[in-house]
Amino acid sequence: MALIITSPLRGWAAPLDQVPDPVFAQRMMGDGVAIHPLGDTVCAPFDGEVVTLHESAHAVSLRSAEGAEVLIHIGLDTVALKGRGFTPLVKAGDIVARGDPLIRFDLDSVALAATSLVTPVIVTNAEAFTITRRTLDRAIGACEELMALVPAKAETRRWSDDGTVIAEKVVLSLPHGIHARPAARIGECARGFAAEVHLVNGDKKGDARSTVALLALGTRFGDEVTVEARGDDAEAALAAIVALLASDMGEAAPAPAPITPAVAPALEPGQIAGVIASPGLAMGPAARLRQTEIAVEREGRGAETERTALAGARAAVRERIAARAKAEGGQIATVMRAHLALLNDPTLATAADDRIGSGTSAGFAWRGAVHDQIDALRATGSAHLIERIDDLIDIERQVLAALTGMPAGTETIPPGAILVADDLLPSQLVTLAAHKPAGIALARGGPTSHVAILCAGMGLPALVAMGDALDGVEDGEMLLLDAEAGHATRTPAPDAAETFAARLAARAARREAARATAADACHTVDGVRIELFANLGSVEDAQAAAAQGAEGSGLVRTEFLFLGRDDAPSEEEQLAIYQGIADALPGRPVIVRLLDVGGDKPAAYIPIDPEENPALGQRGIRVGLAHPALIETQICAILRVQPAGQCKIMLPMVASVAEVRAVREIVERLRGELGIDTPAELGVMVETPAAAITADLLAAEADFLSIGTNDLTQYVLAMDRGNPAVAAGVDAMHPAVLRMIAETCRRAVAKGRWVGVCGGLASDPAALPILVGLGATELSTVPGFVPEAKAIVRGVTLADARAHAERALQCTSAAEVRALARAFEESNA
Repeated sequence: MALIITSPLRGWAAPLDQVPDPVFAQRMMGDGVAIHPLGDTVCAPFDGEVVTLHESAHAVSLRSAEGAEVLIHIGLDTVALKGRGFTPLVKAGDIVARGDPLIRFDLDSVALAATSLVTPVIVTNAEAFTITRRTLDRAIGACEELMALVPAKAETRRWSDDGTVIAEKVVLSLPHGIHARPAARIGECARGFAAEVHLVNGDKKGDARSTVALLALGTRFGDEVTVEARGDDAEAALAAIVALLASDMGEAAPAPAPITPAVAPALEPGQIAGVIASPGLAMGPAARLRQTEIAVEREGRGAETERTALAGARAAVRERIAARAKAEGGQIATVMRAHLALLNDPTLATAADDRIGSGTSAGFAWRGAVHDQIDALRATGSAHLIERIDDLIDIERQVLAALTGMPAGTETIPPGAILVADDLLPSQLVTLAAHKPAGIALARGGPTSHVAILCAGMGLPALVAMGDALDGVEDGEMLLLDAEAGHATRTPAPDAAETFAARLAARAARREAARATAADACHTVDGVRIELFANLGSVEDAQAAAAQGAEGSGLVRTEFLFLGRDDAPSEEEQLAIYQGIADALPGRPVIVRLLDVGGDKPAAYIPIDPEENPALGQRGIRVGLAHPALIETQICAILRVQPAGQCKIMLPMVASVAEVRAVREIVERLRGELGIDTPAELGVMVETPAAAITADLLAAEADFLSIGTNDLTQYVLAMDRGNPAVAAGVDAMHPAVLRMIAETCRRAVAKGRWVGVCGGLASDPAALPILVGLGATELSTVPGFVPEAKAIVRGVTLADARAHAERALQCTSAAEVRALARAFEESNA
């Protein structure tokens, strides 16, 4: 009977020949299959024993009851990471069942640091087993059949010597000891001789021909190993193996870049740095959330049966998502609508149907169709697009749960806890938010993900991209989550916890007082008018913002109308939405940003050729000007909103005066054709260094400028906020960014134009006095933060804010600026 080896990972199965490493591609270690992983947990491929687990946890080998030895090697050159990004869940000697988790790893961080993430699954004693079938060139789920093995005919090795064993000691020069690649080289060398060769390390002894036996020696750099040989050519074999072990076998290459997040110098022991996804403070016990794989059968029960099952599962999920969107509204509704668009995507449906037609089950077909789209997003190389993969995985899991009968939305945590997870799906956050967590701490994720957007809309403090250090946090461990300074503190000392609790109490009292005066106009202590607006993505957002006292909208993101569909919205459809937003904010300005797609926000019906760097290619206003029919339809809809002039137009990602002039010409022409006499105000988003440094030139053409700090920060610092290796350093409080903001304000004011801030920095409590001091007279925040933002501005004078901003400009790092901001807050408390 064949031994079935199931896939230890969800991903794409490929031939070993495609692995960019000759040790695996040339089968020096044995035969098998390579997996391009899409999951982050390695599971046992059969019932058996864990024979070896490398100390860096990047590789594990197992032995089945039948004697098959299988090595799972996560990525290439990952031994040099020295365990960073890997969490072992078993130890050598453990007995495991098929599907048991063995290793969890940070998929994105390891991918960034390693040569390749491709994971070979190798039968290391291939001479004892023959692979009769294997899965190749297709998507595969964890615990689905990968290979089938049958015992091979045993070969009898004969020696004509007198049984004498010769031996020699050698000190290992291998920088990481004997791991997979050196073991393959040693085995290949040993198989070139008739002699029997063993390596001895302490009380452990292993056959030089066996990869698993060599890995089980547990060697390290500098260990003294004894090589034993017996047979006719024992002396030659001994000399060859000793010479190989004395070399570094080409393993002394520089280690890949570390994958831990950039850490501010001000961090203290016990603190973990992270990226602020949603500002605020939280204190409570850690509550860990671990996600399990959903196993599905590959073979179907007939095409019609499987099609019916998939249709039923999709309908159930569709009904649940639609109900949640209707019940929640606001940003949750926006994200849920995006999920509905994915669920209804005809490409996914067609791909799944094709797979069912070839004989697969509904679950296997759906998983394969989703993973095709995930591969396409990964292939773009855009970290922002990769963040959208979470939405696809979310939809995949919801449909698979419906197909397999797994209960949906069963996750739970204690109220007041800090939710700690590797990553979080939007639907999970919406479910868990009902349990009233105090805050969110994620090892992965990015500040522009849907989870980050939802946290900000909920007013839920959140840190993301915290890296491997978060793995050490245990359930119930006390955490102080400071999503203003950008770090979490583990098991704080009593005095630190008391100080933090006082900050929380003061913040709560200030928030309560702020709500009482939220509807009043916002002025500084000395009477300077600062407008407090809200960023919106839907009519529901506008209604929420009005209830919070927003004096208008500084940014209406219109992408929610354009993305996740097969064609552009009509003029009438757009008009209905824009009018609904204007009606929710009667008599108050509404700034509508023109369609901002391209880069990390592709639209299926807007053809954009593949780009090496989408963030620097066709995006923002460039796309609109390249597709005039699209932009003219949108401008007409904005101009038609009543009363005329309430809605202002804002251009995204501007880099030149010519772009402003081109849009101005379109606006004036369309205004004439529509017979609208009221002038239309035209503004510019400052998101690039080019726009900031030419703000005076842009101000001569535009009616106002608004700074988008999210994109401006990453362009100024040359750091991708979606890249976990550098994301913790992407802080808009960096002096370089603040200087760009200062320069924008100075140049625009000289031309008689006002400047607002609509990026994430405007929702950061620590930043508001600095922004006012730099010259911003309009701040647009998430709706729920409007009352508190007004209270902060009302607590400062313009003179104090200017002096504070000037000191911030002289700081040398974002950490220094944040320390300065904390001191300013305390002095004004």
